[in-house]
Amino acid sequence: MSQARSVYHFNSVIVREPSRSVVNGLRADDRGNPTFEGVKAEHDAYIAAMRDAGVEVTVLPALEAFPDSIFVEDPALVFTEGAILLRPGAVSRVGETAEITPTLRDMFETVLDLPTPGFADGGDVLTTPKSVMIGLSARTDKVGAEALSACIAKLGRKAEIVATPEGVLHFKTDCSLLDDESVLSTARLARSGVFKEFKQIIIPEGEEPAANALRVNDVVMVGSDFPRTIEMLDKLGYKVVPMKTTEIGKIDAGLSCMSLRWYRNGR
Repeated sequence: MSQARSVYHFNSVIVREPSRSVVNGLRADDRGNPTFEGVKAEHDAYIAAMRDAGVEVTVLPALEAFPDSIFVEDPALVFTEGAILLRPGAVSRVGETAEITPTLRDMFETVLDLPTPGFADGGDVLTTPKSVMIGLSARTDKVGAEALSACIAKLGRKAEIVATPEGVLHFKTDCSLLDDESVLSTARLARSGVFKEFKQIIIPEGEEPAANALRVNDVVMVGSDFPRTIEMLDKLGYKVVPMKTTEIGKIDAGLSCMSLRWYRNGR
């Protein structure tokens, strides 16, 4: 596949409005419930930041039956070449795939289904210039990862299955791509050796959730609760856009979870 543009160069994004049921979203650590108003404010700011970064945003309606459906990245994967419908690893989220399918079939000529059995969450998938990395986790099993790898190959891309450290919800909970050569990573994920081919920028101790940053075109969105990470990236020359993630953080989420991003040809 020719790498004509950077993998973080996007012009199209899909997001979904939060439901009022979002306060009941899944979480590994109970840090209290978010408020609907707080999540909505963070999501609105996220949409505005996307538009400021130069992308066209498609906003889907809220799904009250699915508290976690604001996190559209988990039930599907999107690339310029096509979309892949996934099977989330949490039982309460499996039905989200059917809800987003009509939108993706409308926007993409090629839409692949993840073969059964097996599970895969989009939060475990990091697209880099070298490969599409799939992290094994509690939500993405080996069977699902191998099936996803085959789907990615059908789209003309190379996949790579890697291990996510024990106790980490999603692979991208602990990492994000900063540019074509650099990744932002927690110390525990960096120690695993998965990023040995990249320049690794390590999150300051105590700010681990900041690893789920998001590079979109010229900017890097980072949780505003992590000042040392923001200062570090600023000093390295990145154009940082701080984003409030306090409320979504209570339901184990970060910045990448809230959108499906791709470069749409002929838009």
